[in-house]
Amino acid sequence: MTPKAGTGRAPQPHPDLIAKRLRRLRRAAWLIDAALRLPGTRFRLGLNSLIGLPPVAGDAVLVLISLYFVVEAARLQAPGRLLGRMTLNIAVEFALGVVPILGDVLDVIWKANLRNVALLEQHFAQTSR
Repeated sequence: MTPKAGTGRAPQPHPDLIAKRLRRLRRAAWLIDAALRLPGTRFRLGLNSLIGLPPVAGDAVLVLISLYFVVEAARLQAPGRLLGRMTLNIAVEFALGVVPILGDVLDVIWKANLRNVALLEQHFAQTSR
């Protein structure tokens, strides 16, 4: 995309492109954070529960995966403040995840990727009005 004349900023992506990317991010976040229900509970977990099992290394891999959501948000021209909030959610998940055993339990509750997709959906719902 080329910048608008005189603004120095690229034009907002087309609403159809935004909707398509948000759907893709929602599916990815669901797979990573909530694809499976723990039997007999209301708790859901995803691939992050398996990837995060190796202490610190697994959590570092999850940070890299989660940063994909921030990169996509930047491509959709989400504001810096929103990108910061998304990054903070990832940092909290990492900090919680490195705590042995308790971190794995807290990871089931925090779900940074689903939180970040919800932030994006809320932002674009407000800007499309």
